[in-house]
Amino acid sequence: MPDTATPSVLFVCVHNAGRSQMAAAFLTHFAGDRVQVRSAGSAPAETVNPAVVEAMAEVGIDIAAEVPKVLTVEAVQASDVVITMGCGDTCPVFPGKRYLDWQLPDPAGQGVEAVRPIRDEIGKRIRGLADEIAPRPRPSPDAATASQ
Repeated sequence: MPDTATPSVLFVCVHNAGRSQMAAAFLTHFAGDRVQVRSAGSAPAETVNPAVVEAMAEVGIDIAAEVPKVLTVEAVQASDVVITMGCGDTCPVFPGKRYLDWQLPDPAGQGVEAVRPIRDEIGKRIRGLADEIAPRPRPSPDAATASQ
């Protein structure tokens, strides 16, 4: 059962080598420990797409050490939000989970020039998601007056 104090998000695409890796890295970057982040693929590749690694490095996020992971029922069950990115009906569905399907071009076989707009669109969507599910805590009025 997921920890209700910390929301958990699972990003799923077929190979877990492009879109889902970028999304997971962006959410970790934007939300830090305010969200538990997972990514997986229904048919994972051997490695993360090198053009995706390069595109993310351009925005200061290093995913070179990431490895594609297989989608498991347990990963879905442990997540509050499941965001699919082109895996179709291979993703298991459980009651009580929030499912989103983001239609995004597949960066497989593309150069970094083609990956950049996909990266930028994912980054934009992730900023909105992070603000929604894990907003930054606001300083309490007591803390502000205590430091004066």
